[in-house]
Amino acid sequence: MDVRLSPSLLSGTARAPPSKSYTHRAVLAAGYADEATVDRPLVSADTRATMRAVEAYGGTVTEREDGDAYHVTGFDGRPDTPDDVVDCANSGTTMRLTTATAALGDGLTVLTGDGSLRSRPQGPLLDAITDLGGRAESTRGNGQAPLVVGGALGGGTVSIPGDVSSQYITALLMAGAVTDEGIRVDLETELKSAPYVDITRELLADFGVDTQETDDGFEVAGGQSYRREEPYTVPGDFSSLSYLLAMGALAAPDGLRIEGAVPSAQGDTAIVDVLERMGGDVEWDREAGVIEVSRSTLSGVEVSVADTPDLLPTIATLGAVADGDTHITDAEHVRFKETDRVSAMATELGKMGVETTEERDSLTVHGGDSALQGATVDGYHDHRIVMSLAVAGLVADGETTVQGAEHVDVSFPTFFDVLDDLGADLTRVE
Repeated sequence: MDVRLSPSLLSGTARAPPSKSYTHRAVLAAGYADEATVDRPLVSADTRATMRAVEAYGGTVTEREDGDAYHVTGFDGRPDTPDDVVDCANSGTTMRLTTATAALGDGLTVLTGDGSLRSRPQGPLLDAITDLGGRAESTRGNGQAPLVVGGALGGGTVSIPGDVSSQYITALLMAGAVTDEGIRVDLETELKSAPYVDITRELLADFGVDTQETDDGFEVAGGQSYRREEPYTVPGDFSSLSYLLAMGALAAPDGLRIEGAVPSAQGDTAIVDVLERMGGDVEWDREAGVIEVSRSTLSGVEVSVADTPDLLPTIATLGAVADGDTHITDAEHVRFKETDRVSAMATELGKMGVETTEERDSLTVHGGDSALQGATVDGYHDHRIVMSLAVAGLVADGETTVQGAEHVDVSFPTFFDVLDDLGADLTRVE
């Protein structure tokens, strides 16, 4: 599906969708438990992949009649060997988190995904599982899926790089709680995307699992059980909320009200601070979980995305409209997402008349030297690229066509419905 957008003025109220990061972890934690209920999960292409994985390991995931919660009957820390290949589709989180689950099994599990996922790095996690006594191999010997994993992991101490993906640490902590020995993870390099490990530890505590930060990394004691008596409610997603904030700052002269902005461990809450630094008119009532934002004159800033890689496309779009340069640093790990998001944003904003400078570890958007022009742009089968370019299309001169718009289903399935309700001039083209 393509979506055509013309310059628009937005107004009204929108709600952030539930957090994808929390939903993945909550569904898998419920799988590690005997049973648990997850309220207000994000139901998207990525999180469905995690639900399927939990079922492949012997659990069941059942939608409640009101459609706003899922009940999980788990495998209680003892995953079955799946009857078939575990297809993680396009979800890197599913693959990494459930690869460690597979390492707990007596038999062997095969995990794979689509072409994009089969190009993403899994080597450090495979090496860690092997060092811990499990079996973990790439069928092509290149550290990428398809993967073959098993070996009844017992636990121990392992060293792992921290600058490739924090999901490796999350995977080992979640699996380590149900091993005999527990797992200690020592970091060989500085941890990137650290708030995502904070999310993991916060959620594990909510499921009765204790973790510790050490001088060199993190550890989780073995012999623990996942337990949750009350339903676990998934908070709003600040990665997705970033597009709503950008819409308001660029195209809502009378203001936009965003609900579901409840404070949490999500690093992407930093988007509020970034927008304020750029001169955005933003007010966040943290107690009520409501943000008010209206169209503003923005100025370029320097922003590190070391801990917030998913914000790069949003910040790049804001920078395209801001006066001066917006310099996005510490971005090399952003190249290893669903696509190389640094290069993708530079290329597609370039089609829209935006000057950028791309380096290995950074992207500079020269907003002061640019004027957004409508163009046909490629979404790269990447939900975050699609949504960021759609926001740019709201304020570009002329019509913008975003190709592959259906990929918003990964994290924000109702994104274009929300845009439509807020007054955007858009047309879906099947």
